[in-house]
Amino acid sequence: MQSDVPSQTAEYTALHRAAHQLLDVPPVFRDPIAMRVIDPAIASAMLANAERVCATLSLSPFRRAFLAVRSRYAEDRLAQAIAAGCKQYVILGAGLDTFSIRCPYRKLRIWEIDHPASQARKLARYRDAGFVVPNSVQFVAADFERQTIEEILDTAHVEPGQPIFFSWLGVTQYLKRDEIFGTLRHVASMPRGTEMVFDYVLSPDLQNAAQRSIFDTWAPQALATGEPFCSAFEPADMAGLCASFGFTHAEDLGSDEMNARYCSERRDGLRIESICRLFSARV
Repeated sequence: MQSDVPSQTAEYTALHRAAHQLLDVPPVFRDPIAMRVIDPAIASAMLANAERVCATLSLSPFRRAFLAVRSRYAEDRLAQAIAAGCKQYVILGAGLDTFSIRCPYRKLRIWEIDHPASQARKLARYRDAGFVVPNSVQFVAADFERQTIEEILDTAHVEPGQPIFFSWLGVTQYLKRDEIFGTLRHVASMPRGTEMVFDYVLSPDLQNAAQRSIFDTWAPQALATGEPFCSAFEPADMAGLCASFGFTHAEDLGSDEMNARYCSERRDGLRIESICRLFSARV
């Protein structure tokens, strides 16, 4: 990723999330301010004709479904962690996620950690939209390719002696395996009750025909934006790694499991077909 350019994949994700609010009724993931953090010109065009914008920008309904479910799953898990007493939330690779503005939990401390250029774009859009960031939210600029998770959390002054909930969405495929392992290993060393939700790309060897078509389309697009894919995993390997690092609970969801949980009773046909899987690992 270029040092002075905001993440284009984060922008792409935000566009899908905004389109979901308009096209999928009821939304799997409700985000009342999703439209206000994307490019204003595109937001206006979406409000006029969301389907046309999605077609023009190649915003896939399958990917839109996955990204909506991904956010919903992370926030569902977060709610359970908070109910169990967790008071710290770290968003690694926050992109244009809007939780810090939508947060309903008064006692929750939030750290948004992201690439400096991406974070600057987000804060500018917050200002333009008139949002005031709560005092409970701290923005920390970081480079995941050059800084370890220990260094990042130390800079952020996160309380290491208390449980932390981490979301790490749309990040692992752009990191090398050793970088991913280092983060998981460190999170697994944290206090009981700490949890991390992340997604990862399924190994091409295990992808079905539809998934391989998605991969063959998406990977070159990511490369063209300067954010190439660097890693993919087999589910059994990911489960084994997390267990070896010390996580005591794990849940791994593929497209079928996500559809069964979040899309089974929908009348609009919204479905997930994704090369990514969702994983929750808890200490």
